[in-house]
Amino acid sequence: MAFLKTDLTDKTDLGEHAAGTGPARHKRPVYVDFFPPCNNACPAGEDIQAWLALAQDGRHREAWLKLTEDNPMPAIHGRVCYHPCETSCNRGQIDETVSIHAIERFLGDLANEEGWSFPKIKRKSGNRVLIIGAGPSGLSAAYHLTRLGHDAEIFEAGPVAGGMMNFGIPAYRLPRNILHAEIERIEKMGVRIRLNHKVTDILAEKKDGDFDAVFIAIGAHIGKKTHIPARDAGKILDAVSFLEEVELGKKPRLGRRVAIYGGGNTAMDAARTAKRLGAEEALIIYRRDREHMPAHDFEADEALTEGIKIHWLRTIKNLESTSVTVERMEIEDGRPVPTGDFETLEADSLILALGQETETEFLKGIDGIDFKGDGTVVVDNQMMTGHPGIFAGGDMVPSERTVTVATGHGKKAARTIDAWLKQVTYEKRPNNPPVTIDQLHVWYRTSADARQQDRIEPEVAVTGFEEIVAGLTEEEARYEAQRCLSCGNCFECDGCLAACPEDAVIKLGRGKRYRFNYNRCTGCEVCYEQCPCHAIDMIPEPERDSNEAR
Repeated sequence: MAFLKTDLTDKTDLGEHAAGTGPARHKRPVYVDFFPPCNNACPAGEDIQAWLALAQDGRHREAWLKLTEDNPMPAIHGRVCYHPCETSCNRGQIDETVSIHAIERFLGDLANEEGWSFPKIKRKSGNRVLIIGAGPSGLSAAYHLTRLGHDAEIFEAGPVAGGMMNFGIPAYRLPRNILHAEIERIEKMGVRIRLNHKVTDILAEKKDGDFDAVFIAIGAHIGKKTHIPARDAGKILDAVSFLEEVELGKKPRLGRRVAIYGGGNTAMDAARTAKRLGAEEALIIYRRDREHMPAHDFEADEALTEGIKIHWLRTIKNLESTSVTVERMEIEDGRPVPTGDFETLEADSLILALGQETETEFLKGIDGIDFKGDGTVVVDNQMMTGHPGIFAGGDMVPSERTVTVATGHGKKAARTIDAWLKQVTYEKRPNNPPVTIDQLHVWYRTSADARQQDRIEPEVAVTGFEEIVAGLTEEEARYEAQRCLSCGNCFECDGCLAACPEDAVIKLGRGKRYRFNYNRCTGCEVCYEQCPCHAIDMIPEPERDSNEAR
């Protein structure tokens, strides 16, 4: 959306003796559209404010359609996204942030319940794109490419689609029926997914399938290793493989006490899963303090409420048959350093949750594809590798590794691939300037706390993999959507219309906003001061030509 300054003067029926002192103004009001901070923070590029406005009116299907223009998996993201949109929400500086993720989940769940489908694609380009990997990035790319008229086919090495959403996120956070329903909707719009098909030669697959371009989105499924002396190497597992085995119905032998080494969200999931598999005690060992822990605060809080123990500032030295020896650390200049002070913790097995790596060996023989020191693939600003027509995204390129970031990569890749197929370069239109809380005129400042989602009690949650967090009711979702301040964009509250002492504001009708009659406007700024969302800005009066002045 381009930065909008609307200078609409009503010149009808004014006559020669129109009221007002317009020519004496030093500043004039203009209607503008600033960029909402929630939209600005969303890795998937959702127009959050737009679909929230529709949800406010109870127009749920329209809201879902608007949301899915950018993100085809709202029921998934409403559960697993770490919602940076809410961290940026201006409402949080008044009372509580709008619970955007909960409204998104409500819309996604309603779409599943009602059987809503995506609009049919009418135009076809004739181009075919191969996508490797059916995780969030691959699914998103396939969806957006199909919307752009291209045929998209996904090759997935695993037995089911979903990638790390299926094998890395436990069912208590993402129920599998929700995951499968949103994937099935993408398939129904025409995306083909070939399971149990591991690609080892991309160029051969591209040629044999007559594909015009390739998008690689294989994720990061390999757990990082570290050397820990152990009498029984079989007692050491990696978190990624552990969570995958559990998803496939296997039950790894852990013993009564399980230690998890690492401080990220995967470590939290591994510990909580171990408890659900019957471990009497699950303890997390992390070499830094909580302040520097990569796991999100709410993930750590949830683990603690379920009885997970966390030993901060500890590093593992060796694993015995029923214990693990750790060394205490202390922070110096922001870094953990060993103290030489050791202790023994009881543990029958150890799960390593030290991060993930991507299996990229099959790419190293392709001319032009380069890698960074951490093994991630180098791409340009069009998400293309050094080999023409081969693009990459998601966890396998340098980025924050989250489902929403990967989904955003898929959307961007679809647009850049579409442009490349048309032999042009994709250029994203610049966003308007973001609006801050200081720019708003929230004169009413009514306190309206967020609706909280119900949760299963921790002592019940640890007994199985039932979903922990419940969704909002329709009434709660609508209330929550109405808490949006519509930062930077007019929502037709009529404040300017009612405040103007010169009747210089003209209402254009529902959905059409307003315009100013500058022959009446005195530049008094009352409309600007009354506008709660800073949809009106005051700009210097344009200089008048000397001939015009005469």
